[in-house]
Amino acid sequence: MGDFLAIIWDVDPKIFSLGWFEVRYYGLTWAITFGLGIVFFTDFFKREGYDEKLFDSIFWYGTLSTILGARFGHCLFYDTDYYLTNPVEMLYIWQGGLASHGAAIGLLIGLGMFSKKYKMPYIWSLDRIMVPVTIGGAAVRIGNLMNSEIYGVETELPWGFVFKRAGEVVAKHPTQIYEALCYIVLFAILMIFYYGKDYGRKKPGLMFGVSLTGVFLSRFFIEYIKNPQEDFEQNMSLLMGQWLSIPFVILGIAMVIYSLRTKTDAKIK
Repeated sequence: MGDFLAIIWDVDPKIFSLGWFEVRYYGLTWAITFGLGIVFFTDFFKREGYDEKLFDSIFWYGTLSTILGARFGHCLFYDTDYYLTNPVEMLYIWQGGLASHGAAIGLLIGLGMFSKKYKMPYIWSLDRIMVPVTIGGAAVRIGNLMNSEIYGVETELPWGFVFKRAGEVVAKHPTQIYEALCYIVLFAILMIFYYGKDYGRKKPGLMFGVSLTGVFLSRFFIEYIKNPQEDFEQNMSLLMGQWLSIPFVILGIAMVIYSLRTKTDAKIK
């Protein structure tokens, strides 16, 4: 395969640095994700007449639980032995290593704690959080692209990327872009559901179920052309990301079925 058919990717992951302080694209995409959460939940509270004072609480419950879940998920799912031996290093978020499945688990726990404390319907939070999660997930995958990480196996397709900074000399599948595109499609569907069809209130659980199924089903299939992230995955029948995706897909499908079978369309308050 000639390199002329591929995209040579040699982007510096740093946007700029001032001495010890540096700003990276990956960190910026996470900041964008949380910023979108602020924008959307501010609108949700206003549109639905909830006390806007609750916003600060759901933001911090969601943000902290997502970050901690993503970090602990990476440590426990992908490098268990090392981090159980060096547990304090689980808190070293600046060293890198965040897992989307861990972020999902953390977010489920955090929103559950928020809902219980403030007596809010759990499904209300789950449905609406998926709006910023899907578009934010797309942004984070672009951050992975800028880091030249989590890419796929060799390809001869003309849109293959040669990730020079990762030491690659042949084109690989830009699986970061594939996932980002899937998440953007899901985001568009959720926007129609909430702002067009009003399924956020008419069909509790539908937005959560559809997005959960879509996110992790796309992740499951894209993993087939993705390079293993850790050495222990080399001889696995399914990659760790696929095994971790299966329970979320099952939960998502169950939520869709539950929502469609629920006859009440009353507004949840």
